[in-house]
Amino acid sequence: MPVTASSKSYRVGRSKTGLGLFATMPIKKGTRIIRYFGPILDCRIPAQDDIENKYLFELNNRWTIDGSVRKNLARYINHSCRPNAESDVRPRERKVFIRAIKNIEPGDEINYDYGTDYFKAYLKPIGCKCPSCENKRKKQRAEVRAERAKVKARAERKAQKAGAKTTAVKKKKLNGKHFAGKVGRGKV
Repeated sequence: MPVTASSKSYRVGRSKTGLGLFATMPIKKGTRIIRYFGPILDCRIPAQDDIENKYLFELNNRWTIDGSVRKNLARYINHSCRPNAESDVRPRERKVFIRAIKNIEPGDEINYDYGTDYFKAYLKPIGCKCPSCENKRKKQRAEVRAERAKVKARAERKAQKAGAKTTAVKKKKLNGKHFAGKVGRGKV
């Protein structure tokens, strides 16, 4: 049976993506961090199937947890493409636990992968803001900037070469000699 973290091992705090859940003490790999809870909705009932919010956690094709209740601190756990926790779904018991899959240090944000359906519906249109995706975008932007700098430098070198050729063409010949200065009468 997995060890359950104490209620003081996490806190709600400000994150890059809004509010998030942060570790206040070390959490070992395999430890149950928190339970995701709320009213259980049955999708066969049309009134319950029409509920739309971002805190719905689907247990299976029939049952869904509405995690929008204020006491459910697990709803503050944000998405990450490289998470340090995962959801342990138990559809028969109608329970969901969030479990650490890595050792989590104090101050680290607790996060898990929301899955492809949620990602496509809510996160992809605005862009994933998890640290791994942010770093990937930063790297891509740096590569684009470097490529633009290369193209610009290449264009400048080409312009300099073209400028050097035009100055060579501008030199005039005077009596078979190259003359780059003003043409005028010299003193006699």
